[in-house]
Amino acid sequence: MNRRLVLAVAVFSLFAVSISARPFVLVLSPDDVLNSPAVPDGDGAATDPTTQNDSADWDEFGDSAYPQSEDELDPGSWRPIFEPDPLKPEPSDQSDEQYYSTVSKLIKSVSSGDTAVMEEAVSEIEASASRGVPHARSVLGFLIGTGQMRKQNKAKAFTYHYFAADGDNMQSKMALAYTYFRQDMFEKAVKLYAELAEAAVNSFLISKDSPVIEPVRIHIGAEENKEALRKSRGEEDEEFQILEYQAQKGNSLAMYKIGLFYYFGLRGLRRDHAKALSWFLKSVEKGEPRAMEFLGEIYARGAGVERNYTKALECLTLASKQELYSSYNGMGYLYVKGYGVEKKNYTKAKEYFEKAAENRDAGGHYNLGVLYLKGIGVKRDVKLACQYFFAAANAGQPKAFYQLAKMFHAGVGLKKNLPRATVLYKLVAERGPWSSLSRWALESYLKGDVGKAFFLYSRMAELGYEVAQSNAAWILDKYGEDSMCMGESGFCTDAERHQRAHSLWWQASEQGNEHAALLIGDAYYYGQGTERDYERAAEAYKHARSQSNAQAMFNLGYMHEHGQGLPLDLHLAKRYYDQALEIDPAAKLPVTLALASLWIRKNYANGFLVHLIDSLPEVYPKLEEWIDNVLLEEGNATILTLFVCLLTVLYLRERQRRHAVVVPAGVAMPPNPNELVAPVPN
Repeated sequence: MNRRLVLAVAVFSLFAVSISARPFVLVLSPDDVLNSPAVPDGDGAATDPTTQNDSADWDEFGDSAYPQSEDELDPGSWRPIFEPDPLKPEPSDQSDEQYYSTVSKLIKSVSSGDTAVMEEAVSEIEASASRGVPHARSVLGFLIGTGQMRKQNKAKAFTYHYFAADGDNMQSKMALAYTYFRQDMFEKAVKLYAELAEAAVNSFLISKDSPVIEPVRIHIGAEENKEALRKSRGEEDEEFQILEYQAQKGNSLAMYKIGLFYYFGLRGLRRDHAKALSWFLKSVEKGEPRAMEFLGEIYARGAGVERNYTKALECLTLASKQELYSSYNGMGYLYVKGYGVEKKNYTKAKEYFEKAAENRDAGGHYNLGVLYLKGIGVKRDVKLACQYFFAAANAGQPKAFYQLAKMFHAGVGLKKNLPRATVLYKLVAERGPWSSLSRWALESYLKGDVGKAFFLYSRMAELGYEVAQSNAAWILDKYGEDSMCMGESGFCTDAERHQRAHSLWWQASEQGNEHAALLIGDAYYYGQGTERDYERAAEAYKHARSQSNAQAMFNLGYMHEHGQGLPLDLHLAKRYYDQALEIDPAAKLPVTLALASLWIRKNYANGFLVHLIDSLPEVYPKLEEWIDNVLLEEGNATILTLFVCLLTVLYLRERQRRHAVVVPAGVAMPPNPNELVAPVPN
């Protein structure tokens, strides 16, 4: 099954401050929608999962305390190591204290390449895991699953993750869910991803959509993604420095943007809630409504300040008076929950949500959908709820994806579809607090700590993040031994490194990365890091071709032309060559040569030219080696250059001599010596 066909995507941007949003447009057929009538209040409430709390912690407008901290949502996170909070007390549990000490030692060892220290750290993790510490079991599952300082054993790694997940380690739940997802075991995957998506939604904002902190792809094809990396250099980035200068000069919008960057840790900045609050307060003094709205979010969340719902409502109300319609969602939320107000007021909440929706705010559509889905202050109407959720989802609202996933999961309002529910849950789950791994990995890479970056990207790759899989594989290919890749008994051997890169590229290709699919095809075609297998190469190229990759189309044409892994078929070969040219005009030269080869093969089968063409793949490596070893040596290259220059001069002088003829009298010179004039007919 091709999971990428579950959703169609279109470009969509959510923020005007260079925060990239994941692009989505949900495409549903009429067969997906159940033509069920509106459900009267109370009917079916006992059996409908969408009307009940999924857990004690989450129901959008239930009675749970909101929101939870990231430490509560992601126990065992490495946040205390990478983003220590000086105001937070040290862990009171001795096992937690030892766990963080050991993980810190492990991370330092991959930075320094000290295998002795890493062996010591892994032994300590094993000891903690044997005592039943779930977070240590999660780390050990990661190390054994990837073959770092221990013999690789996928079954054993799965067992450690299983018991770690049972101990409420969310990252092990992500690893297990992704394992089930890869094997199309949707019954099991959907349950885990539902729980993870629920935790992720708990970390979202109440009035607007949280910015999508996408993992930065550190490469484009085989080259480093210099533009993306430049924009991720935090305070060293020139654009940030200009923005900071504008803020210091009193620009309220610049103040708001800087506050946002610090709050979420965007653009390579280390998260700092104190700095964020300071910039938001300065921006509010200048009258910036978006800063007022976000200040309301901060007071409602209690992030860096004491939670104060009354102040939250005041800030959101001020923002709404300046026609910032998304703030109506936060106000409605406070009224439906009864926070910061005398009592719950569903009628007023609905009015606020409608104001937001009328002004095309995705959050307004989403919140109205929740009201109608659950029958809160209105007559329950699942069909109308679906319409609101569709509108919100197609505007990029991740909470709407979560609700639609629940409906596909339960078969309420939408026909039960576990594969689609799983994909939607996964999209939301990947925005959970554990996505901070990406920020720490990027920060390490920008500091030149490739070993730490590779280690963190590898951890994320195990959780199912395609960008992390791609980044980790690229680091292995780009840096080789300098990647600090740890194998089963020290640094990775060439074989271990090639095998691990191959595995990572393959996982990325399964999730639609066309460059990864192309590299997997090349690995099988040329036998790089694996046994040569033309059929599997063709399979990988077909996968890349489904993403409209011109190189993959050209390769498939070549394989059809030569009958390698695919049937010998010159007509299909030509079709693939033509498609490659249609997709990428830059392929004109290779396609032209390939079509010429096809013409020769068709008209002069078994002739000398055909044998010459077929021998080129064998001759080329020898020619390339000769050029590298002989011609490109410094002395030989100089001699060759002088020789070519001499030949060029002699050729030009001879050409000039031949053209230096006397023009007969009465014959006019053409106005342009390079112009070809057609003969005039008699």
